[in-house]
Amino acid sequence: QLAILIDADNTSHNSIDLIMRETARFGTRSARRIYGDWASPQLAPWRARIAEHSLVPVQQFSHGGKNATDSALIIDAMDLLHSNRYQAFVLVSSDADFTRLATRIREHPSTVVGVGRAQTPKGFVNACNAFITIE
Repeated sequence: QLAILIDADNTSHNSIDLIMRETARFGTRSARRIYGDWASPQLAPWRARIAEHSLVPVQQFSHGGKNATDSALIIDAMDLLHSNRYQAFVLVSSDADFTRLATRIREHPSTVVGVGRAQTPKGFVNACNAFITIE
């Protein structure tokens, strides 16, 4: 079982086809969640893609803070990790804030696949068992 968790704030909707294609080889994507403030106009292009790929949108109002979406994703990831139902996690973001999460999941032990842009900080890339670069 594979959990795919997408940070919509740091991922382009244009990358979702590639993300889904590339992550299929790591297992059955049972949990497919995407996090963001869906009231935000910047995330409007994601709406059609969410339905197309059967993603579950998780609403997280920003409340003026820059890490609200990150926090929601991290909390859910830890809940999923401790459910012991998932052997692998895909963390889709180019944000270094997920470095510790990747390390913790790997220590469980579970497989962590990161997905992000070429300029993703090396700490996050190296915390993952595998990393897929998207543009």
